[in-house]
Amino acid sequence: MKSCLKNKLQTGVQYMMILNAMKFFLKSWVFIFLLLTGCGDRKKSKQVPLIFEASIIRITDGDTYHIVYNGEKKTVRLAHIDCAEILQPYGEAAKSFAATLCLGKKVVVRTTGKTDRYKRIVGEIILINGINLNKELIRNGLAWHFKQYSDDLEYAVLELAARKQHIGIWTQENPVAPWVWRHK
Repeated sequence: MKSCLKNKLQTGVQYMMILNAMKFFLKSWVFIFLLLTGCGDRKKSKQVPLIFEASIIRITDGDTYHIVYNGEKKTVRLAHIDCAEILQPYGEAAKSFAATLCLGKKVVVRTTGKTDRYKRIVGEIILINGINLNKELIRNGLAWHFKQYSDDLEYAVLELAARKQHIGIWTQENPVAPWVWRHK
């Protein structure tokens, strides 16, 4: 009888250990799921959707825009392109061109779902009339296709067309790409 009770007790202890291990395992997976999906994280809830409407409140340069979305200020870095820096030839022209199209206006931002190393939202800005600002900057010779971060063929074709038309930055004999200029 004593050995039977001892066996049952050992089985019960083993059962409790297995049950506790399973509870711990389940809690760990729930925690990981919540961490990865952002559930329960209040800061995460302030992130933007992939497509949203916003107002342009400031333009830093041709490819960096300050917006207001749901009452919060955010920064957007235009995807697929790189405009000349402000002190570069055509840097101010790119900023002015963009300002005439969208500064102080409502736009639609279509994000890649990513942010850059400066925590800027990476995406395309679509004007209310449907014009894609990113593509307009390239089409008008005010930006390079940023091939390091984009393999979108439409942007490559737009850059080639602007080069052939010798407009904007392509009127210069040897235009210096902004990613090269930044490292001078």
